[in-house]
Amino acid sequence: MSALAVLALGSNLGDREEIIRAGVRDIAALEGVELTAASGIVETPALKPDGVDTDAPAYLNAVVTVETTLDPHELLRALNGIERGHGRVRAERWGDRTLDIDIIEFGGLTLNSPDLTVPHPRAGIRAFVLAPWLQVQPDATLPALGRIDELLAATGETPSPYPAEPLP
Repeated sequence: MSALAVLALGSNLGDREEIIRAGVRDIAALEGVELTAASGIVETPALKPDGVDTDAPAYLNAVVTVETTLDPHELLRALNGIERGHGRVRAERWGDRTLDIDIIEFGGLTLNSPDLTVPHPRAGIRAFVLAPWLQVQPDATLPALGRIDELLAATGETPSPYPAEPLP
């Protein structure tokens, strides 16, 4: 049995564009995962627990959809391995990072465990997730919250497109 998952990628350290591209390639190479769509890249200021941090490097963000036979925890472990492979260090909550990959939605599943919450608890208020997601699934809904186009409009934000060749 397989499920469609929505994954968000972000990077604000190093060669951000190449790291996002490599992350997408690494996701596509996972056993039990088939890349089905990839958004364009957007650029946004760094978001920290206290709000936007204009002193921190800006983020590049993208969304991909995958069809996977992995269960959500198996997928999370695989994605964490990709993050580590790109130098991700988890020293500070919402800290600067080479690569962050979040599971935003997983086949309509609702899951709340110590290491994984699906749908992602803050996806509905994050334009840097919603805008690229809208590119690949214009009619998508976030369970219990509604249509992603309406959620994006409610943020009042419009992430800047980043001038890059299409992913992957």
